[in-house]
Amino acid sequence: MLRDYCCCCKSSLTADDAVSDCDPVLLVSGIAGSILNSKKKKSGSETRVWVRILLANLEFKKKLWSMYNPETGYTETLDDSTEVVVPQDDYGLYAIDILDPSLFVKLLHLTDLYHFHDMIDMLDGCGYKKGTTLFGYGYDFRQSNRIGQLMDGLKEKLEAAYKASGGRKVTVISHSMGGLLVSCFISLHNDIFAKYVNKWITIATPFQGAPGCINDSLLTGLQFVEGFESFFFVSRWSMHQLLVECPSIYEMLPNPGFNWKKQPVIQVWRKHSNGEETSVELESYRSKGCISLFEAALKNNELDYDGETIALPFNFEIHKWAKGTREVLDQTQLPQGIQFYNIYGISVDTPFDVRYGSESFPIGDPSEICHTLPEYSYVDGDGTVPSESALADSFDAVERVGVCAGHRALLRDEKVFELIKNWLGVSPVAKAKRYHASKVMAI
Repeated sequence: MLRDYCCCCKSSLTADDAVSDCDPVLLVSGIAGSILNSKKKKSGSETRVWVRILLANLEFKKKLWSMYNPETGYTETLDDSTEVVVPQDDYGLYAIDILDPSLFVKLLHLTDLYHFHDMIDMLDGCGYKKGTTLFGYGYDFRQSNRIGQLMDGLKEKLEAAYKASGGRKVTVISHSMGGLLVSCFISLHNDIFAKYVNKWITIATPFQGAPGCINDSLLTGLQFVEGFESFFFVSRWSMHQLLVECPSIYEMLPNPGFNWKKQPVIQVWRKHSNGEETSVELESYRSKGCISLFEAALKNNELDYDGETIALPFNFEIHKWAKGTREVLDQTQLPQGIQFYNIYGISVDTPFDVRYGSESFPIGDPSEICHTLPEYSYVDGDGTVPSESALADSFDAVERVGVCAGHRALLRDEKVFELIKNWLGVSPVAKAKRYHASKVMAI
């Protein structure tokens, strides 16, 4: 009670006072939510390859295109003289703050790239101090959510936050796929999570997958930013050629074992020829049947890299690994005493079913799908994750709240900030320098 009271006493509480009374917070990013650098193995020099606006497509294809290695379980860059690393500056916060921290982006204030920036500012205003009570965890989001490198990295961040704050338990705030990573960690390292964490707040997490967006990502790619910025950014097709080899994408396919209100489907207007006769029919593929469609559509998929043609079909090794991840996720149980909160997006049209071709312009060979723009049917959600999936966490939640905002916009939404401050038991505090001793004059 005393701590709650002190956090709300704006008239006398200073930032330094608040720091000593805040449980540490660890921010965990989601898919595409971390800066990635390409590091030369010999010299150690680094180049930012995600996110960047200027020369984005060129650097992306040269330094980030990858292949999955089934022997190690990791996705590895095609350029074997480099490796992908996540910058650890600013206690992990730099990598998840402004995803392209170039002067160009800051001058134009491209909000799509201001990832955790506003939330970091909000927490700073409530008295959190970087390196003492505020930390970030960015990671190589190409990889599986249960791979050792990512699990070890999260463990190190939790331990660092716990120790830096003098042994106070951590509040984890995750966004999007970051919630799946945290779920995998709980499932695989339940005792460690219980040791270091007391609260988990997750935002826009696709607990049962993101059907429309992920199904289409494997077939035609993903446009990370819209509007005029997209002309400077990584192309939809360049992104597609990366995602086909990313375990994290396969792990967000719609869960076929989940009891959806309506099973998500992929539909294709197909043209069939039998001698001189031609017919057109609408074919539908549910979650399990989609695999055969992915295989047929991607059978001829390939990329040209450094003068070499590399086949990139649907990766059955990754799919097998992803099924194992789904088993890990389905077994997740929160340790006793952990308070869980779920914020999910509502009132935004969210892709669910995907359709390719039309009755007038049907698809002949399935490989044509990869070069066709999709049409969606929509459900309620945040524009990426259906609210039905985000709500289906299967945990005993203290509170679940729907907020009218888009997937990334939830990270800068004022209502989300008010919820987080309430659950943390904090409020904005005055800076110490604003307080001066009053001079008492005898009259």
